[in-house]
Amino acid sequence: MAERAHILIVEDERDTADMLAAYFESQGFQVKQAAWGQDAIQATAQTAPDLILLDIRLPDIDGYEVCRQLRQQRRTQDTPIIFLTEKRERMDKLQGLELGAVDYITKPFDIQELRLRVRNALRRANFETLTDPVTALPSEPLVRDRLSALLKKHDWALLSVSVKGVEEFGDAYGFVARDDALRAVALILTSVSQENGGEEAFVGQTSRAEFVILTDLNHARDVRDRAAARLKQSVGYFYPLKDRGELGARPEIQVWVSAVGEHNGPFADPDALMAFARTAQRPV
Repeated sequence: MAERAHILIVEDERDTADMLAAYFESQGFQVKQAAWGQDAIQATAQTAPDLILLDIRLPDIDGYEVCRQLRQQRRTQDTPIIFLTEKRERMDKLQGLELGAVDYITKPFDIQELRLRVRNALRRANFETLTDPVTALPSEPLVRDRLSALLKKHDWALLSVSVKGVEEFGDAYGFVARDDALRAVALILTSVSQENGGEEAFVGQTSRAEFVILTDLNHARDVRDRAAARLKQSVGYFYPLKDRGELGARPEIQVWVSAVGEHNGPFADPDALMAFARTAQRPV
């Protein structure tokens, strides 16, 4: 999260929008307003907010549709969204939560309660940047810290894994199937690490489709061989039953793996190490 968190207020009632903007600006936030759903979507394309306060009743498209479209965009897929609405029915709340809203507050609301909900949502989002939202593995900042420490040691090894074609797979089968595939990869690598990587093994994720296992030279070969074998066996099961075995008629996922050790260096920093590991990858 930035030093001054940026809140986007999507509310067509001018008095409510101005009151919220004035209040959160007085609390040290940067605030931007949008009165229409399409304006909100456009605004996020220019500047990704840290949090969105989203009314459900809007003049053009409703807040549910705004939330749905924001969740389909990479830059806002994990942005905390709090619904503001007069609706009180249980099904209305469930619909918002199913779309990925982190909270739901009905009008009229207590501004102090809303402030605390905003604060808590931002704290959770800030913590979650350290873990991947799909797999819950340690994400790039934590992986970099581990790599920096690793480069100061001896007899280390790194397994680098890339899942190629996963975005095309998601376009064809939907983001739920894509995320299920990535979670499966994460579970396989975690299992291999626990069984074959030794006590100090670490599994992390440097981007949506890139994973690492950090271990030592004594365990490196077993980790590489077992991970490659399990991943190769599992890729076909990522597809719906009707498309299994249909090579050439489906978007193809490939898993590429490399094993890199201290002897491949020296490496100046984690970026140099990861760049070398990527170039060394081969399909399983």
